[in-house]
Amino acid sequence: MISKTVPLTSQPIKKDSGVDDIGQDELSVSVVSENGALNQAVNLPTPESDQKYKTLVYKKAEAQTIHYDPQEIAAHYQKRPLEVLRRIFAVLLPTVAFVVGLWWDAKRGVAVKNDRQRATQLRNLLTKLGPAYIKIGQALSTRPDLVPPVYLEELTQLQDQLPAFPNEIAYQFIEEELGASPQEIYAELSSQPIAAASLGQVYKGKLKTGEEVAVKVQRPDLRGRITIDLYILRRLAAWTLKKVKRVRSDLVGILDELGTRIFEEMDYINEGENAERFFRLYGHFKDVYVPKIYWEYTNRRVLTMEWINGVKLTQAEEIDALGIDARYLIEVGVQCSLRQLLEDGFFHADPHPGNLLATLDGQLAYLDFGMMSEIKPPQRYGLIEAIVHVVNRDFDSLAQDYVKLDFLSPDTDLTPIIPAFARVFANAQGASVAELNIKSITDELSALMYEYPFRVPPYYALIIRSLVTLEGIAINIDPNFKVLSEAYPYVAKRLLTDPSPELRTSLRDLLFKDGRFRWNRLENLLRNARNSQDYDFNVVLNQGIEFLASERGAFIRDKLVDEAVKGLDALGKNVLHNFTYLLRERVGLTAVNETPVATAEQQQTLEHIKNILKILQETRGFDSAQLVPQFAQLLVNPSVQRLGQQITSQLLQKAFARLIRELLASEEVNTSRPGELHQPPRLSLPPARV
Repeated sequence: MISKTVPLTSQPIKKDSGVDDIGQDELSVSVVSENGALNQAVNLPTPESDQKYKTLVYKKAEAQTIHYDPQEIAAHYQKRPLEVLRRIFAVLLPTVAFVVGLWWDAKRGVAVKNDRQRATQLRNLLTKLGPAYIKIGQALSTRPDLVPPVYLEELTQLQDQLPAFPNEIAYQFIEEELGASPQEIYAELSSQPIAAASLGQVYKGKLKTGEEVAVKVQRPDLRGRITIDLYILRRLAAWTLKKVKRVRSDLVGILDELGTRIFEEMDYINEGENAERFFRLYGHFKDVYVPKIYWEYTNRRVLTMEWINGVKLTQAEEIDALGIDARYLIEVGVQCSLRQLLEDGFFHADPHPGNLLATLDGQLAYLDFGMMSEIKPPQRYGLIEAIVHVVNRDFDSLAQDYVKLDFLSPDTDLTPIIPAFARVFANAQGASVAELNIKSITDELSALMYEYPFRVPPYYALIIRSLVTLEGIAINIDPNFKVLSEAYPYVAKRLLTDPSPELRTSLRDLLFKDGRFRWNRLENLLRNARNSQDYDFNVVLNQGIEFLASERGAFIRDKLVDEAVKGLDALGKNVLHNFTYLLRERVGLTAVNETPVATAEQQQTLEHIKNILKILQETRGFDSAQLVPQFAQLLVNPSVQRLGQQITSQLLQKAFARLIRELLASEEVNTSRPGELHQPPRLSLPPARV
């Protein structure tokens, strides 16, 4: 929706409308005309200090701050049963009517998937039901793999094209929250909202100092409409848990988590703080842009932030017309999300297309920071381990991951669950698990959770919502986009560089099986890790040496020394064989029966080492000229010297043992049974040249 931006007048705003954000459902107010007399700008004195003003804003909002309290909400609505019944019927009747309409269409053979009228009805229904249901529609609007195109087009409008509330109410909220009229604060303000979402609407404006800004104003009666829906849904969830035995997930906890986030989203001071924290954590990431918050013009129901010129991430043709690679921006979004979920734990829980823009200079801009959430370190490490085990089809370890992540109780019998995991991921039909999409995996696992004693912890719902929404945007741009495939390089990098005990244990479990070192896994890790944007070869080298030399790395060190000895032993045999072959050829002798140079296992180890060296040479940051001083420093490192001594000692032991075996073999030949003649290896001269 394009709206004209006009200067503001000093026309006073009515203060007796009686409208508040927890006011009545039905409002009787006059609407300011789009072409009203808005033609004269009025100056506003600049605050003496941004920090001073921000402090005043906090003090003013402190008494108004609201928190989600399910017990308090329940106590409130238990005294108002008629209000609750009215709301239930208000939701139930139009919903049942819509479902019956779909059934009747199908009965008559009408193509429901392509019915524009039904799609519009669904959008209008969700809009009428209110913010909680609008958010459901927003989530569906990002899933082209689930929703027919006609419905997708309609539901997309729920992101930022909802019906706006009157300007007069918005202007009143600005004055109540900021202590001055819009005409005093802004030099310009769009005559109508340029976007209207579930919790608020946005105007484009300009400050007296010239900066273009987005002014977000909260909807009236927001808290009242959301709390009654949360109360009803929470009661329904508790009833379901009690009556339906197959449901073991903490539905009440999930709703409480959602309620907490929505209440936080209704506090624009909290959103501003989230934006600044997001900038501190991820603003330095390549091609990620976070807009500035103007605190002197922000309070609980009004947020003023930097205006971003850009295009929605789902508008691939418009992005291409600007010469910007839309798929690259999706990759940026995936990498940024991985760091949010797996590195710092502070993540954007509502990344729908209305909140993600491609800027005109090719960056990915995040806009809405109202719904954020956190994931604790044990859960972060558990998710990384689970991704590794999924990609490598290690279902025994995956079952243990689900215990760590609180999906299964510690006393659960995992014996039948492990083959069930194998069946789920066997649906890849021979393809790599990384080629599956998150939606298909979550659908399969959801079905599995009904058969076995799984429970869904509350934190998991927002994580999946975030990932599935992001994947939906990616699929819209590139139907073949696989989030897991894009995620594995980052996970591989974390496994190789993160010094945490949890991931070091995970690395050990990944690289060893039944006491044997799996070189192919190390190759795969190194090959994937080098594709991660912030992979640093020097960090991997230094941390790897440090870890191997530590007490925690003893197991890997001992096994790795054994494998290195195998490789060097095979290499030594090959070198010796080639040398003796050339020598024999020079003197005119050719061996007829030659002993195998090295065992098949040793040859395979040697091939793996060669492959790894090649991967390292092709890794960004590898510089052979810089390796000389690095190796010089490593050689004087006591830990490296101990490793070298171990390898040298084992090589000498192998050489000595081989010599003893050959001497004993010779003695055995010399003491053979009477009548038997020892036949030495036959050597023959090359045929005479004619």
